[in-house]
Amino acid sequence: AQIRYSIPEELTRGAFVGNIAKDLGTDVAKLAAANLQVLSDSDSQYFSVNVNTGVIMVNERIDREQLCGQNLRCFLHLKLAIENPVEFYRIEVEILDINDNPPEFPSDEVSLRIYELASLGARFPIQPAQDPDVGTNTLQTYHLSANENFNLNVKARTDGGKFPELVLERALDRELRAFHHLVLTAEDGGSPPQSSKTHITIQVLDANDNHPVFDRPSYGARLVENSPLGTLVVKLNATDVDEGPNGDIRYSLSSHNSAALRQIFAIDEQTGEIRVQGNLDFEEATVYEIEVEAKDMGSPTMEEHCSVVVEITDVNDNAPEVIVTSFSSSLSEDAPPGTVVAVIHIRDRDSGEQGKVQCHVSPDLPFQLRKDYEHQYSLLTSTRLDREHVAYYNVTVSASDLGSPPLSRHTVLPIALADVNDNAPQFEQASYEVLVAENNPVGSVLVTVSAADPDSEQNSRLSYSILRTGGTDPGLDPTRYLSIHPTSGQVSAKLPFDYEQTTYLQFHVEVSDGGSPALRNRTLVHVFIVDQNDNAPWVHFPRAGEDSATQFRISPSTAPPALITKVVAIDADSGRNAWLSYHLVEATDPGLFSVALRSGEIRITRALQDTDASAHELLVVVRDAGEPPLSTAVTLVVLVEEKGPEALQGSEARVTNGGGLPTITLYLIVSLVLISTVSLVGLAALGVRCL
Repeated sequence: AQIRYSIPEELTRGAFVGNIAKDLGTDVAKLAAANLQVLSDSDSQYFSVNVNTGVIMVNERIDREQLCGQNLRCFLHLKLAIENPVEFYRIEVEILDINDNPPEFPSDEVSLRIYELASLGARFPIQPAQDPDVGTNTLQTYHLSANENFNLNVKARTDGGKFPELVLERALDRELRAFHHLVLTAEDGGSPPQSSKTHITIQVLDANDNHPVFDRPSYGARLVENSPLGTLVVKLNATDVDEGPNGDIRYSLSSHNSAALRQIFAIDEQTGEIRVQGNLDFEEATVYEIEVEAKDMGSPTMEEHCSVVVEITDVNDNAPEVIVTSFSSSLSEDAPPGTVVAVIHIRDRDSGEQGKVQCHVSPDLPFQLRKDYEHQYSLLTSTRLDREHVAYYNVTVSASDLGSPPLSRHTVLPIALADVNDNAPQFEQASYEVLVAENNPVGSVLVTVSAADPDSEQNSRLSYSILRTGGTDPGLDPTRYLSIHPTSGQVSAKLPFDYEQTTYLQFHVEVSDGGSPALRNRTLVHVFIVDQNDNAPWVHFPRAGEDSATQFRISPSTAPPALITKVVAIDADSGRNAWLSYHLVEATDPGLFSVALRSGEIRITRALQDTDASAHELLVVVRDAGEPPLSTAVTLVVLVEEKGPEALQGSEARVTNGGGLPTITLYLIVSLVLISTVSLVGLAALGVRCL
């Protein structure tokens, strides 16, 4: 939307310009809440806005002549910016001229020297008065005091300037009157009008009575801007019918020309060639009007004047300008498509097609340009952003004009994406398997779980914990046995494991990030307890007291290989640690009895003789296969006597020639089966609990 106001120049500070709230049809309270801002295209802040009333006021003194010079119309452009949502309104304030400057002549006194033979109708330019006002307030006319010889002619230039000339209407006679005193008055069109005067003193000279004459009253030329120095503009030609010095012509630029014009053009006084000696810039001026005078070398000299109009053709010598008026270098990665990132103003000082600008950004980036006004664009997000994919963008805004060849300019906008917690931590493994030897030291690290979070800073700071299981049985709670370091993920043992009590344990580890709200993930850890040889074999049969040996009685007629008894041992370990072997390490007669290595059966190896002892003591050692091996010893006493009452803890030996197991052997087998069954049931129950 665009609003236009007009005010006169030189208003005092605080003067009313307009009510933006009323003109926009918006409630004042909404403007105040929307953080209303005034943005000016110029360096000075000529206006301010009261956000509580919506009134735009003059903030600084405005001098239209200083601001816009001789331009007929003078404008100041503002932009109003509001937030939530972001909107822009253009305001155009026209500065109206007031008649605050009178016309002023360069000098209060003007001296002219005119020959008495000057032709009737001869013209004598007077330096014009200057009035910085415009329109009707600028210089409008001249008045010449009453006299007998001269009339006033006002010459209008193409740029609107008015130059006074004295026109000789009646021949001069130096002998009758050598000096003429005139008063020239310049008057503007203000109300009331203002004026100034200059006094003209004319000295009438004798002799040279023909002035130079140009072959045409005016000349025209056309040049392209940036023409090289020395370029010929035009060659003038003036003639003087006098002879000798009175007909010798010298060309020069008139004093009417400005100092700036004299820096751009130079004339050869001999040839009349006008050449370029300064920079021609179409953007500074499109037309130059050069006043040239031709003087003869008579005494006194006579002169003639003509005008040379030089039109400047524009070339594409100005690249577009990219001005960033609003920019946010940090953008949240969850910003929705269409979020405004920057407001950009584009301008090109060239004209026509060469001043038309096209603006674009790379299509490979998630940003786009939206044209708001003729020279204003907004940089928007075009798609969803992901900081974990791309964290930083260098957005190049390119502006190219339509000249041939086109000129362009590029501006890079660095945009960093701010992280939001949109990624849950991920474990390196879905599950972990750990082998732990039993009797591990307290505090030993069993495993280190590791997770990663692609977010940054607080959103990627991870914390680990072991999840407690449900139920009331404390044996199911892994935190009873284990602890985890909250930041490193190291899982440590709080107690030593006993394979004979627990062979397997599983638990969940949860990781959470530091975002708000926090995001979480889990992994499953399987702990397998590895058996150690920490249990010596235990003799289940025969059972003996601490200080007594088990006695067995056999008949003197017992023949080999009769089974005397069987040593049955059990080892609570497993695997090789529970593989048992039986050894007869001491005997009263080493060659009379033998022990089976794996079964523990004790048999007689030869027939008894009368010379053999009646009591034989056997020391049997049961050893497992662990590293190092553990062992248990048992002492048996075999008594050789005729069949009688059974021993207190023994049994009679029977020859096993076939036809079934002895009773003691059957008893031992049944005991082993019962023990194995109980162990299997216990392991199955523990497995069900862990699951």
